[in-house]
Amino acid sequence: MRMTNQRQMILDALQTEGVHLTADEVYEQVRQLMPRISLGTVYRNLEFLVEAGMISKLDVSGRQKCFEAKVSDHDHVVCVRCHRLKNLSLGRKRRDYSSHEIIDGYTIKGCRVEFSGLCPNCQKIEKQGEVDMGCGCKSDGLNEEQKKVLGAMAKCDGPCGAKDIAAATGLESKTVSARITALKKKGYVDSPVRCKYQITEDGRNVI
Repeated sequence: MRMTNQRQMILDALQTEGVHLTADEVYEQVRQLMPRISLGTVYRNLEFLVEAGMISKLDVSGRQKCFEAKVSDHDHVVCVRCHRLKNLSLGRKRRDYSSHEIIDGYTIKGCRVEFSGLCPNCQKIEKQGEVDMGCGCKSDGLNEEQKKVLGAMAKCDGPCGAKDIAAATGLESKTVSARITALKKKGYVDSPVRCKYQITEDGRNVI
């Protein structure tokens, strides 16, 4: 397999322990070092790396398909609120299935368990939201990073990219991309153009 500069940069973007990125998020990171790379090229190389067994592709409930560098057997837990995805090592709690085991006529090649729940941060936000804020309203359920992202979008004249928002907020691009994904789920952000984002009316109402 020929490891091109493009493939190496994509692999490097996924190398951080525990990171799970969508193709758009990988693209946003890689184009900072290789501005002329296209989203289509990123997609093709991601699929190539998956087929080569160098990265894994995940189809997790409530999220876009995402990719990670860890290819060994492990499981995941996803937050039903912010959609944060985390690797789990269940150890003895997880039943081991041998690669030759037969279940209902199927030869088992692997097993993945996906848990869903509330992450520690969203648990705190939910508790805050249950407390009256002193004005008859409830907490908006946004963390500070999400508010920064919305604030930066509100100041833009039109749709803007994650890189522009990162520059305006001082946040890392991958953090901005993750917050945008969560804000889109809440209806506070939409994407009229691929890889460009803008605040919605609902988003303006919460900042």
